[in-house]
Amino acid sequence: MISAVLRRRALAQTNNVLRTGFRSHVVRYYASFPDHQVIKMPALSPTMQAGNIGSWQKKPGDTIAPGEVLVEVETDKAQMDFEFQEEGVIAKLLVESGSKDIAVGTPIAVLVDEGADIAAFDKFTADDAGGAAKPVESKKEEKSESSDSGSSSAPAPEPEQYASSEGKLQTALEREPNAVPAAVRLAREKGVSLEGVKGTGKGGKITEEDVKKLVSSPAVAASGATFEDIPISGMRKAIASRLKESVQNNPHFFVTASISVSKLSKLRQALNASGEGKYKLSVNDFLIKAVAIASKKVPAANSSWRDGAIRQFNTVDVSVAVSTPTGLITPIVTGVEARGLESISNQVKELAKKARDNKLKPEEYQGGSISISNMGMNDAVDHFTAIINPPQAAILAVGTTKKVPVPVENEDGTTGFEWDEQIKVTASFDHKVVDGAVGAEWLRELKKVLENPLTLLL
Repeated sequence: MISAVLRRRALAQTNNVLRTGFRSHVVRYYASFPDHQVIKMPALSPTMQAGNIGSWQKKPGDTIAPGEVLVEVETDKAQMDFEFQEEGVIAKLLVESGSKDIAVGTPIAVLVDEGADIAAFDKFTADDAGGAAKPVESKKEEKSESSDSGSSSAPAPEPEQYASSEGKLQTALEREPNAVPAAVRLAREKGVSLEGVKGTGKGGKITEEDVKKLVSSPAVAASGATFEDIPISGMRKAIASRLKESVQNNPHFFVTASISVSKLSKLRQALNASGEGKYKLSVNDFLIKAVAIASKKVPAANSSWRDGAIRQFNTVDVSVAVSTPTGLITPIVTGVEARGLESISNQVKELAKKARDNKLKPEEYQGGSISISNMGMNDAVDHFTAIINPPQAAILAVGTTKKVPVPVENEDGTTGFEWDEQIKVTASFDHKVVDGAVGAEWLRELKKVLENPLTLLL
């Protein structure tokens, strides 16, 4: 008989799932073991289908209270702490640290009431809890047939294309009779040919060590390029999927402008000097504020495409592109229109650090109303275009600052020149939401405020 406490927990947890709308861990009970709760791999973001198990913060026998971290989970977006919301004692961990691609819903641990017999779960396995969940399969793209293809079909693939790994290896061994299987396997992995290689093994056979020397040899390029297959992380898969979706579904158009930032640079230097080390404003902080001001002036750009409607936002939540070791992520500076430059600067620094440490919470990178991507720190990037971050309708791409000669009229009527600091910015717009004239007007307002930066302080 299931205890009344566990029944209440099951009901509370079901209500929690209904409130959040996320797939979560599920309570299940099994008669062959004492009353218990199976903790399942949670969906820590709406798009998460599987995750990697990091470091367990609890071990069997440890008590856990609501809000305490049970385990670190690498999602498709970031490394996150799974904060458990119930109390009890950990009876068994079903998945080891470092386990990869654990599907949402897969049993990962067992929870019991305090005082329960933990030893009874020594032989408890994931199979006892229902086994691993099946990963959600993405819809396969339907292949369109060409109208003039008639009844002809593509050439039949070679039988080797359908062979198993063992079959391919056997075929390779037949082609390379003087090589041991391990050498053939390594050569195939490294993409090198064994033709002409003198083996040092018994009977002149090519050994695995011979292949390693071949790969490390400078002359290996003569016999074929070497390569390394890098596993695709969950975050990289998510980036690839979203950017592909954006390019396919959002008709991009681009508007570019050159903007003088000489006055802005002087204002920034003056403000940083007066701050006495309390803050250090970056050019990007000014740009983020300018994006908010332009978006309030032209709110049609601060919108997103929704089924049946265009959602126009009343606040400007700027998604700031941050490069991390695992990929690009866009933490959000919320309510930028109401923030001062110091507040924006502090928020950007805090979010960027969390992003690089893989500690962003879902609410810190999901959403946003408009984006900015700044490559100005790389002086080789004059300007570039950025892909829209769906479902947003606009993103601003910022190049590096350049000194440009600008013609000026001298007092004697002759024409000279002076140096001006300028940046090139390119705004990408979703034409479903933003028309060309609206995009141009938004960029005009951005240029106006950046070239008159004192208005950023109002």
